[in-house]
Parts: sequence; structure tokens; C-alpha cells
Amino acid sequence: MRLTTEEIFRTYTDRLFAIAFTVCQNREDAEDAVQDTLIRYCGAKKDFESEEHIRAWLIRVVINRAKDIRASFWRRKRAGWEEEMAALPFEEPEDSRLFEAVMGLEEKYRVVIHMFYYEDYDIREIARILGCPGGTVKSRLSRARALLKNTLKEDWNND
Repeated sequence: MRLTTEEIFRTYTDRLFAIAFTVCQNREDAEDAVQDTLIRYCGAKKDFESEEHIRAWLIRVVINRAKDIRASFWRRKRAGWEEEMAALPFEEPEDSRLFEAVMGLEEKYRVVIHMFYYEDYDIREIARILGCPGGTVKSRLSRARALLKNTLKEDWNND
């Protein structure tokens, strides 16, 4: 199964950007990771089993590409996610604070939080996409939730 590049772009660009931003914490790097992922899809000679397989493949590629970009020498010279906050539209002030708390987590926690809550993947699917055991995903998700709870609880108590 193959989808056209236009279908992939229309359906997955925003999701891929959100995942890449979670890893890179920078708009330009996230856009580069998405663009590289779409180019890789166009050049792939792979025949996919289903649309879900395509989605999982795209997510895995964008995560890997975002990690590569983040680790590059030039990445250290870029602005951080904090500077991007002003440009992001949030409906409620709490949304902004939650985003800030999630972005403050280590990458391994940010990625599983994003995939679980925003992409609606279950633990087994996340483990398959990330190439790690389900127990690892469960523990990362649990730790991320605890860290977020503590961070947000402290902020709430301070207000």
C-alpha cells in the first residue's frame, strides 16, 4: 500500500511536526525533520501493509531525524523552545503551562507522553514504534506523569 505524497502531506504533516517539535524543541529543526521524513517517504521503495503501518513508519523516521538534527553541531547555536512559546496559540493559560511542563521533561518522557495522549497510541504500539519493551514504555509514561504532577502541583500551590 502506498499513499500519494499529497495525501501524506495533508494527513500527517501537523502530527509529524508536533512529534518533531517534542524532540527538537525548536520550530525550524522540527520543520526540517518533517521535510526530511516526507522526502524519505517519497524515495522509499517500501510497500506498506496498511495506513497504520505508514503512520508508524513516518513517526519512527521523524523521531530519528529529529534526534539526528538535535545532536548536530549546528543545533547548539539555535534558539530553544522557550522562545517559540510566544508564537504558539493556546486557548487557555493552563494549556500553555502544561505545554511548558511537558517540554521541561527529558526527551524519552516527552515522546511517550505525546504518542500516548496526542497520537492515541497504546503502550504496545508505542513500544513497537520506538523499538523498546512495553515495560519500558509503561515506566516512562508513569515517571512522566509523576514528574508532570509534581511540577504542575507546585505551580498550582504557588498560585
